[in-house]
Amino acid sequence: MNKLLAVLIAGAFALGSVAALAQVPTGDKTPAQPVDQKKLKEEKDAAKAEAAKMTPEEKRAARKAKRKQRQQEESQIEKVGNIPSGPQKAEALKKNVDATKGDPKALPDKKAKQEALKQQEKKSSGQ
Repeated sequence: MNKLLAVLIAGAFALGSVAALAQVPTGDKTPAQPVDQKKLKEEKDAAKAEAAKMTPEEKRAARKAKRKQRQQEESQIEKVGNIPSGPQKAEALKKNVDATKGDPKALPDKKAKQEALKQQEKKSSGQ
């Protein structure tokens, strides 16, 4: 009885692992774009040389500016969500423009605001 149970467990394990491997999606793997390693290395070396020329005060200022920019990006992501790029950005901008077309325009001065308020009151009292 114990041998039979052990064989059943081993068989179930073997079939389970085969089924798990069969379900792994291979996906559509496109080859990576060719990268010019020489150009990347030159850019990296140029950046290192530029950083070596900087004074300690300039380095501190650069780090501070980079930190501030990163914090702004993170706060933007927290407020709005992930920032779209490329075609997604164009589509998001178009949606935003279309949604705000019917919004009233900001009035430039107090006089124009008062006139708009009077016109609105006339419309509401007339109905």
